[in-house]
Amino acid sequence: MHCTHALPAVLLLSLAFPIAARSQGIAVDEGRFAIEIAGRSVGTEDFTIRRAGIGRDDAFFANAVITQGASVDRQEITPLLRATPPSGVVAGYQVKVTGRDPLDFQMTLVGQRYVAIARSQRGDEEREFPARETTRILDRDVAHHYYFLRDAREGERIHVIEPRTRTQTTLIVERRSEDELTLDGRTTPARRLEFNVDEQVRIAWYDRLGRVLRVEIPALGYVAERTDLVG
Repeated sequence: MHCTHALPAVLLLSLAFPIAARSQGIAVDEGRFAIEIAGRSVGTEDFTIRRAGIGRDDAFFANAVITQGASVDRQEITPLLRATPPSGVVAGYQVKVTGRDPLDFQMTLVGQRYVAIARSQRGDEEREFPARETTRILDRDVAHHYYFLRDAREGERIHVIEPRTRTQTTLIVERRSEDELTLDGRTTPARRLEFNVDEQVRIAWYDRLGRVLRVEIPALGYVAERTDLVG
């Protein structure tokens, strides 16, 4: 659907993301993931998650630069999420993709819905998603978004939006357990959460501070593993 009244939503989104937010506040996690697809190294994800603001302005700001591929197949993904503490429910989101499959996507909360605008080679598209108490963002190929599922309880059902595919679904927390994870030859205690998303298993491991150590989507051969917390 072509967008004929995109400007109000874009304006609202610009107000939702203060320019200084990415450099202010307290860093709750930052680092790098190495990304593999089907056992082959394809790129990296450098990210920062900060908490800034007081009272009603208290928010998480999570941003990253994700690079995949090489030369003509190279793709760079730059997401920015604003989420409400402590659980990380979505307040607004934008992502820009350059290189392969370019995209400019912006989504903001308007009343009881999220208004999304996507600009791609196929043209402009506007879409709406319901805003629910559990809504999280899990964008494709973005590992640090799993930080906002770190406290999910076994059996919990969570409304999830995947912006780059403009889809929404229900994530089910299938299993939560204590585990061990080996990073660069070093074994460390880890909390393992296993999710079911549209009959697809996704697994995330966390350290005792809630930092994401590894994300795995077996059906896609996708693995993102921390490289800055070893050695």
